[in-house]
Amino acid sequence: MSISALNEDLSRRVVILTDAEPWVPSPQPGVMRRPLDRHGAESGRATSLVRYEPGSSFPAHTHPEGEEFLVIEGVFQDESGVYPEGTYVLNPPGSRHAPSSPRGCVLFVKLCQYAGEGRARLVLDTNRLEWRPGPAPGIMVKTLYRDPAHPETMMLMKFEPGASMPRHEHPGGEEFLVLEGALEDELGVYPRRTWVRNPRLSSHAPFSREGAVIYLKAGGL
Repeated sequence: MSISALNEDLSRRVVILTDAEPWVPSPQPGVMRRPLDRHGAESGRATSLVRYEPGSSFPAHTHPEGEEFLVIEGVFQDESGVYPEGTYVLNPPGSRHAPSSPRGCVLFVKLCQYAGEGRARLVLDTNRLEWRPGPAPGIMVKTLYRDPAHPETMMLMKFEPGASMPRHEHPGGEEFLVLEGALEDELGVYPRRTWVRNPRLSSHAPFSREGAVIYLKAGGL
């Protein structure tokens, strides 16, 4: 099934409980997707969860405006390396690879959202990064990508049970995927594997009763 337009209006808030969404076949056998947003055909801007069945692969292809992925289950690989669960990779514009997964994996993937010169390839084992104090008591962060020359910051953020942040605005928008636990704000409750996109100039006061770990991208919308 080909999807060329989904949640493409970046000025609109989107909330998706991804585990409730069907897996959609990709052009390659054994590679399935849960699309979250898309603008354009197969080579266009996209955010999705991607599942590789054991032994599946994708032929070599280029990312004209870059690629970002976080391995959230299993082990992914390409000709440049092997990426177990917890690995974060940012491939710059023009990069090319032929990915596969001998044992199977699930990825959070963002495509064609990193245009611009001067981006280096980045590979991080997030399990080896230290949690550092975050923006409020009980909140810790692992910064994945930050460059003053570009508009977005990516990080992992951990909320201890009962931790909260004061209301704040997102001038460039934000999006997050709940990896563990559940996050809440005045607009709703976001359990594990919920993806949320808040548009430019939106604001909220997030908190977590039980604790949570999220992937967060701030800015760039």
